[in-house]
Amino acid sequence: MLKEHVWDVVVIGAGPAGYVAAIRCAQLGLKTVCVDEWLNHKGESSLGGTCLNVGCIPSKALLESSHLYQQATSEFDQHGISISSLGIDIKTMQSRKAQVVSDLTQGILSLFKANNVEIISGRAKIIAHDTIEIISRKTRKKFDELKTKNIIIATGSSPVRLQQAVLKDNYIVDSAGALELDEVPKRLGIIGAGAIGLELGSVWSRLGSEVVLLEAMKDFLPMADKKLAALAKRSFNKQSLDIRLNSRLVSAEVKNKKVHIVYEDTGPKKLGEKKETFDKLIIAVGRKPNSDRVFGEELGIEKDERCFILVDENCQTSVPNIYAIGDIVRGPMLAHKGSEEGIMVAELIAGKQASVNYDLIPAVIYTHPEVAWAGKTEDECKSAGIKVKVGSFPFLASGRARAMAETEGLVKIIADAETDRVIGVHIFSVQASELIAQAVLMMDMQATAEDIALTMFAHPTLSEAMHEAALSVHKQAIHIKN
Repeated sequence: MLKEHVWDVVVIGAGPAGYVAAIRCAQLGLKTVCVDEWLNHKGESSLGGTCLNVGCIPSKALLESSHLYQQATSEFDQHGISISSLGIDIKTMQSRKAQVVSDLTQGILSLFKANNVEIISGRAKIIAHDTIEIISRKTRKKFDELKTKNIIIATGSSPVRLQQAVLKDNYIVDSAGALELDEVPKRLGIIGAGAIGLELGSVWSRLGSEVVLLEAMKDFLPMADKKLAALAKRSFNKQSLDIRLNSRLVSAEVKNKKVHIVYEDTGPKKLGEKKETFDKLIIAVGRKPNSDRVFGEELGIEKDERCFILVDENCQTSVPNIYAIGDIVRGPMLAHKGSEEGIMVAELIAGKQASVNYDLIPAVIYTHPEVAWAGKTEDECKSAGIKVKVGSFPFLASGRARAMAETEGLVKIIADAETDRVIGVHIFSVQASELIAQAVLMMDMQATAEDIALTMFAHPTLSEAMHEAALSVHKQAIHIKN
């Protein structure tokens, strides 16, 4: 016999959007339950969604391990550190990654308990505007039904699959499979040279793979600042990441324990079809929203042609008491964007005022150096008819960067020419993921380039580059020629 629950809020999904929404709802006094269907390789419930289980966190764990190995093999000697014997233990590396994931998933469970958020493991389906049925992942049978005043859909996204490259055993894998490789492939192919492809390519290249990235688009990192994208591509090429633009995959098949692919060179010279052979092939061509199976058409929740749930500025769907947040709605598929939407929706349900500033969503690519940006690019300003002033500062002129032997890259600040307000910041450097936070803060507080120039920064720090870039907007930089 099914138990009947009456909830203020049911959150579907426990990824960064869902679990944050659930916690904030509970903090605001709303009776909240979170339904999550994720099962780990042991068949156990594992909170945190894609980000924590097979995305942001495990990839950063492997990036850190592989970077340390690269430093030990090629950089320690310049610091006077010599190592007589050095090896790679992939099993230990993967074990450490798994422990990081486990610790954090358990952390979410502890936060749920501390905030009185109930958790149900199972697949949720909305069958009415106030009713959700819960289906067991193991038996595929309904085992519970929930009644609720509000619903928040946060079911995330999944890797896009290609018909011409069907996932095959351990040879053709998606981004999740790429995080589980138990040996270093001698030759690795990656379809897609976006954030996911570059990060995965960096991991395995540092550990010894010959990496080729095939990107169908003609431009490298088209969403980033053009100058920074060019700097990044040059840097990655030096790191033996073979990035081939205008390269469209035609076919891929596994024969004799190798992946044989055909791709078309669609560049200006139209070189036609080419062939390559790899030990492993990673498909990293983006993600799609998990909007199927969550509700039926009869419910009236509208979706667009790409299956994203349509929402207004408050993340409210076409059904008034049902909200959708995170990867399943418009905007960049980023964990922090989903989390902020979760907080906003929780506060709106509780009767408070809240909003998300979609103009200031920081983007980061965790390569080495890292690429990070927030706000507008120069091209976007030009298209919008905004006159700008631009300042930049290279890390080659940074004392801290030189002490770290990390002098690649720069900080670029874009300011409105009329108001002096900072409207875009673009960084290519070590720790750019940390530096971009102060850029978002300054823009959110509507700071001007002069405001930043008049602020005291500690010395020696990498963040001084932000200060100098702001000074450079008005041709007043101290440590470079204006």
